[in-house]
Amino acid sequence: MATDRNALDAVINAPAWLSKHAKAEWRRVMPDLTKRRILTAADLGSLESYCIAIGQVRDMESLISKDGHVVETSRGLRAHPAVRIQSDAMTRARLLAAELGLTPVSRSRPAIRDDENEDDLSFLDR
Repeated sequence: MATDRNALDAVINAPAWLSKHAKAEWRRVMPDLTKRRILTAADLGSLESYCIAIGQVRDMESLISKDGHVVETSRGLRAHPAVRIQSDAMTRARLLAAELGLTPVSRSRPAIRDDENEDDLSFLDR
């Protein structure tokens, strides 16, 4: 697998401002991303967004577990607002996870060719 020469080679601590659940996700995935040498400094924003989305999913699940999936309003029973927030966060987390190589499908895709690996040059590059 080709690696980026600018890949981070040390685990970076989660930003202090992340929520408890977002920090937990950062601590869970950062060692693997660092070990695989696919994460660069330019990717840290995507990693932050992914962790925030995962944190929101977990926070909303706590609310839904406590309050239920539906709430009584002046217009009758309605879906708990946390259901939509959680669904949106799940979608964002899934998309970002794929970009970061955190899904089985994204890990199975061929790696980007390293420009220093001349064995992989196509006839157009010669």
